[in-house]
Amino acid sequence: MSGLPIEDVLPQVVAALRDAGRAVLQAPPGAGKTTRVPLALLDAGLTDKKIIMLEPRRLAARAAAERLAEQLDERVGETVGYRMRGDSVAGRRIEVVTEGILTRMVQSDPSLDGVGVVIFDEFHERSLNADLGLALVWEVRQALREDLAVLVMSATLDAGPVAELLEGAPAVTSEGRAFDVDVRWLDRPVGKLGGWRDFVWRSVDLVERALEESAGGVLVFLPGAGEIRAVQDQLRASKDCEVLPLYGAMPFAEQRRAIRPLKGEKRKVVLATSIAETSLTIEDIRVVVDTGRARRARFDPRSGMSRLVTEAVSRAEATQRAGRAGRVAEGICYRLWARAEDGALPAFPPAEIETADLTGLALELAQWGAEPSALAFLTQPPAQGLEEGRALLARLDALSNGRITDHGRKVAQMPLHPRLAHMLVKGGPSAAELAALLSHRDPMQGGDADITTRLKAMASNDARFRAIAEDAKRFRKLAGAETDLTVGQQLALAFPDRIGLRRKGDDPRYVLSGGKGAVLDAADGLAGQRLIVACALDGDAREAKVRLAAHLTENELREVYGDAITWRGVCRWSRRDGRILARQQEVFDALVLQDRVWKDVAEDEVARAMLDGVRQMGLRPSPAAERFRARVALVEGLPDMSDQALLERLEEWLLPHLGRVRTAEEWKGFDILPALRAMLDWTQMQRLDADAPAHFTTPLGRDIPIDYSGPAPEITLRLQEMFGQTTHPTVGKTPLRVTLLSPGQKPVQTTQDIPGFWATSYADVRRDMRGRYPKHPWPEDPTQADPTLRAKRRKS
Repeated sequence: MSGLPIEDVLPQVVAALRDAGRAVLQAPPGAGKTTRVPLALLDAGLTDKKIIMLEPRRLAARAAAERLAEQLDERVGETVGYRMRGDSVAGRRIEVVTEGILTRMVQSDPSLDGVGVVIFDEFHERSLNADLGLALVWEVRQALREDLAVLVMSATLDAGPVAELLEGAPAVTSEGRAFDVDVRWLDRPVGKLGGWRDFVWRSVDLVERALEESAGGVLVFLPGAGEIRAVQDQLRASKDCEVLPLYGAMPFAEQRRAIRPLKGEKRKVVLATSIAETSLTIEDIRVVVDTGRARRARFDPRSGMSRLVTEAVSRAEATQRAGRAGRVAEGICYRLWARAEDGALPAFPPAEIETADLTGLALELAQWGAEPSALAFLTQPPAQGLEEGRALLARLDALSNGRITDHGRKVAQMPLHPRLAHMLVKGGPSAAELAALLSHRDPMQGGDADITTRLKAMASNDARFRAIAEDAKRFRKLAGAETDLTVGQQLALAFPDRIGLRRKGDDPRYVLSGGKGAVLDAADGLAGQRLIVACALDGDAREAKVRLAAHLTENELREVYGDAITWRGVCRWSRRDGRILARQQEVFDALVLQDRVWKDVAEDEVARAMLDGVRQMGLRPSPAAERFRARVALVEGLPDMSDQALLERLEEWLLPHLGRVRTAEEWKGFDILPALRAMLDWTQMQRLDADAPAHFTTPLGRDIPIDYSGPAPEITLRLQEMFGQTTHPTVGKTPLRVTLLSPGQKPVQTTQDIPGFWATSYADVRRDMRGRYPKHPWPEDPTQADPTLRAKRRKS
């Protein structure tokens, strides 16, 4: 082992932990940190208690334990052991555990009695459980165990922020890789891929090129199991190669077959997901083919659903992958992108805490009794995601007023997502198969969505369900009391927000109780059901496709959630119908189970709903209302009656006057003037009438409305009605704009100086009008004439 680069810095790591009780170790892939550091701490006598090392994946945890035991010339279960969900072999001094196990250890025994060192391996992967585990362990060290040593190890993560998080922990760096890796890029960028099949073909081409140009085993990184199967089918024709898949859902025996050396003359080609990026030494691998894609789960708090996205790897991941080729000898890494494209890759992958469903984290924090801001998180969990998780936990009766309940404590003890744990506690042993099935990838992907077909296959000992059946046996022992709930009811316990009601129409589209939309394939066996429970969706935010579901009858829904089903009155404006719709509905969250006309709806309910119609249609003021608003706008200190101000305050001024207006046609005929006038008190009305009067009284004593909508107040009237007017009319000190009309109601003059008009232009107007309207008076001196609207009397 002396050839491993990590050997040079092991004394520094031991010294840092002995002196400071904490350290950060940065070592590139192949340096040997996973297999050498725990033994170095043991040999140095750093602690007489157990050394716990976290690994992010089950396969890596078992492989690391086996390699550590092999170096001691022992079997696993003596000095070295491992612990993971459903499988454990105790070790006296060193235990390699998966991350969720550490969280359970800390929650069960906050002092971590019997543990002397906790090592976080591959911390650069930034898994949610690793972040939580470090936060909890660090608080244990701060509050209860100053003697507890903490070591964070990473291949590609910048050590500075982690060291700062651990209050200035010493940072140790191991330089260099064990063996050089020749990285080979494409000659030019591949451009935009033409879809999934194009990606598969390009991947196969690059693998075949690597086989032609190199020797030794080949490790190919692909996004997921689907791509692995497709590439495997294309490569099987090569008789001199043994093509082996490697991904998380495979049985452990098949995973081990992929990582062990291949006997015989055939070359080994391992098609792997990111499971092979870290902690694994596949000894006969000399070549890596990196297709540059990774598949990640992205949780959308708005939809409450996770979806898998395929995206470009980060530069850190690419470095990690290339390192697999140089673990035991010089190697080659082929990349499915050009060197010029390297700079466009993100530096690091996103931390899982930024993109994951945080329901489990919210439950762990509630059990611990701390807000995340009080703990040492390298990345604080997003507030929205955390609140969504807490809301779901409250729905599952795991939280009450933000505090964990007794039921929540039972849920937290389960090695399952809180949804499935809640189902197992409430649904009893008969829910164990469902819990196991939903905690694994679907073995029948692409088939009918009905989950009962999977349950039947599992009951018939279908080999694809062997690992799931083993988990189901364990879960039965953890379950609550037996119940007689149906499959649909059990799923409804776990997914209260995903109970779907079929929409009207031919297509099998559903509205989910959480308010989102979902759709089934038209040919699916569940497509005709009125109610379903969708337990697996593709995560589309607009309308998710249902991957797995079960039928639920309305009576079954009422048996489980009867207390949550209520009647409500719905009085709302329908833009499509142009009227108020008043209905009484029996509802379960967003689902309307029954709907009928609300006959005795109160007038106030109708009026409030009509306000939405007003907002949609606009105010539509009458001419009189417009004149009133224009007057108000001229007087300082009176209410703002602009459209924007009135629409913002509809409840204050319009609501009391709407009555039972309930259609667009009725609104068109509604005059808002009385409601506008009611906005002014008596004093304000007096000011308005004084400063901006509504009318001008003509010499005949007739009231003419003053129009305030233009640049100046204006009146329009017959010229003859102004005979005898020797002063110009004003509003306050502002002269009115007067438009004088002919007997035929056509404008003949607009003026703001009546005396001036009489003295100048009137003579020309008189000369023109006398010929057109000889029956009407046109006196030479209009200031001395009587105002009139009549024609001249006929001579007898």
